[in-house]
Amino acid sequence: MADTSERPPAPARRKAGRHRGEGQWAAGHFTPLNGNEQTKKDDDGLNVRTRIETIYAKGGFASIDGADLRGRMRWWGLYTQRKPGISGGKTAVLEPEELDDEFFMLRVRIDGGRLTTEQLRVVGDISQEFARGTADITDRQNVQFHWIRIEDMPEIWRRLEGVGLSTTEACGDVPRVILGSPVAGIAADEIIDGTPAIEEIHRRVIGNPAYSNLPRKFKTAVSGSPLLDVAHEINDVAFVGVHHPEHGPGFDVWVGGALSTNPKLGVRLGAWVPLEEVADVHEGVTGIFRDYGYRRLRNRARLKFLLADWGADRFRQVLQDEYLGRKLLDGPAPEQPPQQWRDHIGVHRQNDGRYYVGFAPRVGRVDGATLSKIADLAEAHGSGRVRTTAEQKMIMLDVEQDQVDSLTEGLEALDLSTRPSPFRRGTMACTGIEFCKLAIVETKGRGSWLIDELERRLPDFDEPLTINLNGCPNSCARIQVADIGLKGQLLTGADGNQVEGYQVHLGGSLGLEPGLGRKVRGLKVTADQLPDYIERVLRAFQDQREDGERFAQWAARADEGDLK
Repeated sequence: MADTSERPPAPARRKAGRHRGEGQWAAGHFTPLNGNEQTKKDDDGLNVRTRIETIYAKGGFASIDGADLRGRMRWWGLYTQRKPGISGGKTAVLEPEELDDEFFMLRVRIDGGRLTTEQLRVVGDISQEFARGTADITDRQNVQFHWIRIEDMPEIWRRLEGVGLSTTEACGDVPRVILGSPVAGIAADEIIDGTPAIEEIHRRVIGNPAYSNLPRKFKTAVSGSPLLDVAHEINDVAFVGVHHPEHGPGFDVWVGGALSTNPKLGVRLGAWVPLEEVADVHEGVTGIFRDYGYRRLRNRARLKFLLADWGADRFRQVLQDEYLGRKLLDGPAPEQPPQQWRDHIGVHRQNDGRYYVGFAPRVGRVDGATLSKIADLAEAHGSGRVRTTAEQKMIMLDVEQDQVDSLTEGLEALDLSTRPSPFRRGTMACTGIEFCKLAIVETKGRGSWLIDELERRLPDFDEPLTINLNGCPNSCARIQVADIGLKGQLLTGADGNQVEGYQVHLGGSLGLEPGLGRKVRGLKVTADQLPDYIERVLRAFQDQREDGERFAQWAARADEGDLK
């Protein structure tokens, strides 16, 4: 174990009475302090795959051990989905086994958002054969299926792995999918291509037992795009492309970002890292989280809590002294992005003279048949390379100029717009109560309905705008960093009965002047009132905005009366 005698003391504000500590391995606290830690100590989550293939796939749902079902299966991308017909009011009162359906959500990790048409076709086929046609593009570039039976998992894995895809550590207390710029290596304005770093990080840590028992989930992002297109501010560790005045292109290191019920934006370590050292630094940060991360309470286990107690200077010092064995170079911060949109929607010239074409599914929801048709279009008009984005969107690469018009027409025929309205382009939704056991309200269908309503009511609105709907407080859809963030909860309707509704967050942002949105006291809106409310607020914005003012800037200064 590393020598800790010279480490600076913890800040005085920490409570001295925590005699059991926070469950930090580096402090010698290896005794599990909660049920989740005990489950992980009993058996590595990576080991559950053998039981799935040899026992559970043959014996069916009833044969699954409870600790595997609600714990270790996540290490292979599997969550039980919500039993149909259970209202949001029962989410917090029923036992887990009462919420469990006998079907699963399955998450396929797509590191860097990189797909071939062969892979996309396999995903589409699995959707149609095993998932009742479901396939959602997530805001972490993954694909999620629903209605998966445990009996079908060996065949699903065979097909996915046959084309180089995986569900390994797509969920669980592990390094999750590595976000990457979807236009890495081809964007004309790219600072540096982070693809080699993503590949090396994946090789070192994914499926590696040395990192398969972290205190909580661990999210990574790598991008060399000046658009800041991977939401680096809300990842546990992120590498952001910058130009060093002496050493050239490299990456600025950020740590400690995460949202959920205690949102915090990541902070810079002030360190510049060349491409070939990114994986070293990533492995060091992962090691710090494993060894020093808090394991006593699940709601204090993310890296952001350790960083809040240590501060960036101490974090960097421990990283250098105990994990890297060398000092990191100081470096510059990323420049402000040239525009608010960072989703790469539309037609854009590549660095080789060809074009990439970004298009917008509705709130990330597609289906297997549509994915297969997208693969057909990508092969007919491009090179067969497709990307997912961190905004629930998709991109086709390598399109010759004379193919652009026919490709966009083909996408429009699938209701996949390359010139979407701001509402379609900027609306994001989590899984919601349809499948998620944590959700309180519906999201996907409501998000699609809201897009239609706002397009009808405000056809001339043309400002960048993000509207993020979340079915519970956990913020999988990033409610605190949206222009309009909608957190699902139950409200009392006019007739005195409970109805679905949302607490409203206003003026959050990433990229340009990142910050968390404000909450206006008492501002909650029922689901049916959402179009009226958002129309009212957007008209006030249009009437009051100053020249060039973005919605987030206006919302920060607007009177509360104009936000209700």
